[in-house]
Amino acid sequence: MVSVIIVSFNTRDILKSSIQALRKHADGIPLEIIVVDNDSRDGSAEMVAEQFPDVVLIANSVNAGFAAANNQAFAIALHPYLVLLNPDAYIQPGSLAASVRFMEKHQQCGIAGGKIVSPDGHLEPSARRFPTPLSKILTMSGVSNRFADSPLLNRHEFGGFAHDRPMEVDWVPGTYSIIRRKMLDEIGYFDERFFLYYEETDLCLRAKRSGWKVYFIPDAEVIHIGGACSKTVKDKSFDTGASQVLSFRLRSEWLYYRKNKGLLLLLASAGLEIGWHAMRYLKNTLLPSGDASAKKRETSSLLRQSIDALNATRLGTYSPPKPW
Repeated sequence: MVSVIIVSFNTRDILKSSIQALRKHADGIPLEIIVVDNDSRDGSAEMVAEQFPDVVLIANSVNAGFAAANNQAFAIALHPYLVLLNPDAYIQPGSLAASVRFMEKHQQCGIAGGKIVSPDGHLEPSARRFPTPLSKILTMSGVSNRFADSPLLNRHEFGGFAHDRPMEVDWVPGTYSIIRRKMLDEIGYFDERFFLYYEETDLCLRAKRSGWKVYFIPDAEVIHIGGACSKTVKDKSFDTGASQVLSFRLRSEWLYYRKNKGLLLLLASAGLEIGWHAMRYLKNTLLPSGDASAKKRETSSLLRQSIDALNATRLGTYSPPKPW
């Protein structure tokens, strides 16, 4: 009934634990588990082949990215429901059963995401609104984080929502989500121009534009370590919280805006990002405090990467060759 898809990149040990948790908490639901390994160098694919011989393994010889790897699994998955599960996410008891029940009851739901909780029990953003330039400036300035419970100042993460009831939302993270095969056959798979990040946002937008609904469901819970795959990339700088590769996030963001919102909103979002980092650089230059030289280097790097991403994507119209 359910095909569970896990995309792996250098996550051998936590991938093993994730598969074990999945099997332990399958709730008797027939499972097909598909692991797509994106050219890991830590023996992830070999571990799956040796210790889980009944798992369908696709071992890529290059890092195809998150969207393309999932699409490989979509093409061969056998069941009407497809569950995306990050290798650093551990499914909790009852979650799969709750997900299937919800999809069976709500036939217009194309995608549903679960409750994402950190290992220390902290609730992570699990229900989202589509990104806007306003949400960007509220996030970059720290206002949304400072007023996390505000429905206005943290609107893009449904500030104040207790995550205690099902709710229709704009998009849900790919950390854990259940997707209706019928919907995918209708609207298509992930857009492979997104190497990493924004692919699930784009899919949810396409789903809603085609008349499908996207929901958050509280009864499907996973424990999420966070950024395990990204953190194995040693030659890149990271976004807030050290969980996203910054240059990848910027490229995907510019691609998303140009594709779905047009040139003007792309320029608005990019202008806010570039302007914010430029103002911080000037502040650290004119009003130095603390380790001013380190702060200048940091803001200079952020500014440069924001502009480089615009150039690399040709103002959001071009996805650079993979792997990024």
